[in-house]
Amino acid sequence: MIKHEYHHGNLKEEFIKIAFDFIAKEDVQKLTLKVLSDATGTSRSAIYKHFKNKDALIETIIERGFDLFDIETTPYLKDTSKPLVDRFYLTGKLYISFAMQNPNLYRLLFGKKYAHIREEILSIKDEDCSGFAALQKTVEEGQKQGILKKEDSYKQAIIIWATMHGFASLIIDGFMDVEEIQEELYTTLFETLLLGIVTNKVKIISTIPLLKKVLEPKK
Repeated sequence: MIKHEYHHGNLKEEFIKIAFDFIAKEDVQKLTLKVLSDATGTSRSAIYKHFKNKDALIETIIERGFDLFDIETTPYLKDTSKPLVDRFYLTGKLYISFAMQNPNLYRLLFGKKYAHIREEILSIKDEDCSGFAALQKTVEEGQKQGILKKEDSYKQAIIIWATMHGFASLIIDGFMDVEEIQEELYTTLFETLLLGIVTNKVKIISTIPLLKKVLEPKK
C-alpha cells in the first residue's frame, strides 16, 4: 500500500490520541511509530516531523498523562470546603481508581522503564507535578490546623503517596489477587495510615461514617 502525506486539522494531536488509545489496551512496550503510521495511513516522515523517535513520543505521553492524572486525582485535595481528613480519604480513592482504569498508563507514569525521560521533564518539587505538590501543601495545611503531626511535610507526603502507590500496584499487577476485596482493604489501609499521622490535639471532623468511628476519642 502506498502511503500518502495528507493534512489533518492537527496531525500531532491525532498521533497522541492514537498512542493513548493504544496503551489503554496494550503494553506501552508494543507502541511504535509504525503503529501511528499504520493507524493514520501516513508515511514515517510525517511522524518524524512531530516525533523524532519513540522516546520523543513517550515524553509527550508522560507530560499529557500527568496532566490527566492531576485532573482526575487532585480535585478533593484542593476543595477546602470539605474536612481535611475526608479530602485525603477521597483523594486516595481517586488515586486507586485512576490506576485501575488506566493500568498501562499508570505503569508508564510511575514505572522504571522510562524513568530517565520522566526525570528529565518533571520534578516532584514542581508545583504542577503529578499532584505531589498539592499533597504536600495539604499536609502542611493539616499541620497548621493541628490535625496532622508536625513532622517533615515532604517525608509525610512521600509516605502517604507510597502507601497509595503500593496498594494500586498490588491491584493492577494482580499480586495477591486483592482486586475483589480492594474496597475493604482500602478502608483498613486508610484507617492505619490515618492513625499514624493525626494528632490528638484538636477534635478532628469527618463527614464519612467509617472515619468518624476511627476518630472517636478512645475511652
